Amino acid sequence: MTVRNDLRNIAIIAHVDHGKTTLVDGMLKQSHIFRDNQVVAERVMDSNDLERERGITILAKNTAITYRGTKINIVDTPGHADFGGEVERVLNMVDGVLLLVDAVDGPMPQTRFVLRKALELGHKAIVVINKVDRPNARLNHVANATFDLFIDLGATDEQAEFPMVYTDAIRGTATLTPGETGVDLQPLFDTIVNYLPAPQIYPDQPMQLLVTTLGYDDYKGRIAIGRLFAGTLRPAQNVVRIAHDGTQSPGKIAELFVFQGLERIPATEVAAGEIVALTGLPEVYIGETVADVTDPRPLPPIRVEAPTVRMAFGVNTSPFAGREGTWSTSRKLRERLFKELESNVSLRVEETASPDTFIVSGRGELHLAILIETMRREGYEFQVSKPEVIFKQGDKGEKLEPIEEVYIEVASEHLGTVMEMLGSRRSLMKEMHTADDGSVHLRYLVPTRGLLGFRSKFLTATRGTGVMHSLFHGYLPMMGEIQTREHGSLVAFEAGTTTTYALDLAEGRGILFIGPGVEVYEGMVIGEQAREGDIAVNVAKKKHLTNVRSSNSDFTIQLTPPRIMSLDEAIEYISEDELLEVTPKSLRIRKKILGTEDRHKAKSAKDKAAQREMEEA
Repeated sequence: MTVRNDLRNIAIIAHVDHGKTTLVDGMLKQSHIFRDNQVVAERVMDSNDLERERGITILAKNTAITYRGTKINIVDTPGHADFGGEVERVLNMVDGVLLLVDAVDGPMPQTRFVLRKALELGHKAIVVINKVDRPNARLNHVANATFDLFIDLGATDEQAEFPMVYTDAIRGTATLTPGETGVDLQPLFDTIVNYLPAPQIYPDQPMQLLVTTLGYDDYKGRIAIGRLFAGTLRPAQNVVRIAHDGTQSPGKIAELFVFQGLERIPATEVAAGEIVALTGLPEVYIGETVADVTDPRPLPPIRVEAPTVRMAFGVNTSPFAGREGTWSTSRKLRERLFKELESNVSLRVEETASPDTFIVSGRGELHLAILIETMRREGYEFQVSKPEVIFKQGDKGEKLEPIEEVYIEVASEHLGTVMEMLGSRRSLMKEMHTADDGSVHLRYLVPTRGLLGFRSKFLTATRGTGVMHSLFHGYLPMMGEIQTREHGSLVAFEAGTTTTYALDLAEGRGILFIGPGVEVYEGMVIGEQAREGDIAVNVAKKKHLTNVRSSNSDFTIQLTPPRIMSLDEAIEYISEDELLEVTPKSLRIRKKILGTEDRHKAKSAKDKAAQREMEEA
């Protein structure tokens, strides 16, 4: 075993919105990988359209810089808990991490998750306290809280003796002394090279590469990205692909690349320790080993935490099916969902008794919502059910459910409302304290069932000022029944085009989701009822004309603007007997049973069955 001192492999981990991608921007610019006159977008690593729109990192990405003769491979990772699977797998190909912490907020829920994973793998960490320019920065408090977090997570003595760097990522400055004004990021580069370990390699052993990421190119095909742990790799080299179950398949490397800046540079030979990208293996998957053909040795496979939430994805069965989407058949839907498994290691897809329906499981509502939005933009048309949690059975046969650790920051005037909302969701308060600015910080254990649909209600109750973060805590015994839906739906009674006259009559029953001139079908949800239970309304009714009344009187009706739901809000809103119809152009909420009379019959049969069960009990 030898050490490659000319190389460092690092990952940048942090809570969402603490400045990881902005810091990578500064590191790339100061390493002079861009031309002086080159126009570079902000958060250049967030290349995905959804990432730019939502302002979060969704996919882990590779880049590399060179500092004083040392190449630094950098992996930018997501900060949201729903994409923790991305973080878990890329930590397998680095030797150390930069832990970014906000100078005001300090360690947050996702900070705990990603740091625990890094410490479990034995990685050393550099703590980067970012946004030191903020006027209410608390450098000493944040430094002490971070040290306490390391100790709480069981860090070794060596891991707990971490260096601290104070940065302003937007300005691209760093310093080793709190309170000082930095000039550039040189102190950070020096700390990376001097503190984080160089990769330990086995150059004389048979070649071993662990695939951690997959890409795709229209001309090159599937691109496997991973770290070369032993041996050397060359283009046109014969290799063996070792699958998860141990089966071996021969293959041949077509092209070989290393990372430099934002580009992949062709390489004629790569030595152990490097992060590489290769083509020529069309059937390779994440977690598999690419090994030497004469002595194939598998590496330990990648393990990620299991999903906690699932939804049913099915072929669109509404009367408007096939109007707006390019891909709407069960074959195309199945093909797309199983293709997602190639790169999304936290996702699970199961086939059901119906060939038109698939169960898709993920790490949270946002995890599944990103998949839905991505497919929608690709031209797919389908329908999804309400998210539901995945239960487990305990050792003693008891039913267990997933529990989230929820961190909330709220103004004191909204405290009572928030505590009442959480109390009705079977939550358990673990901690409460008041910050220096007067805001109240709460920590709860809440069943994942109670959080489905909670976020939008929380933001409404706090008038958009509340901050909420959640992190998977574990499986605990069931905490009782939870009523998450307090209002029924307004359902279209018949097909047609909505009129101002009919919508004006329907407005008295609740909040509308559509305006006039919209085509609807029977069973489509057009609004939220003010009370419990559903009401069928005719929103396509026209006013009868007489010699007294004129149709022009419709112009005097002033309708309240409809509530236009985003994808996330629609997923939170739907109930157990409803579906969300997703097309490239529209989002429509509908009843599973479209016919009004059929719904009444089904409800009556369900009530009678429940009555018989009670009598038998």
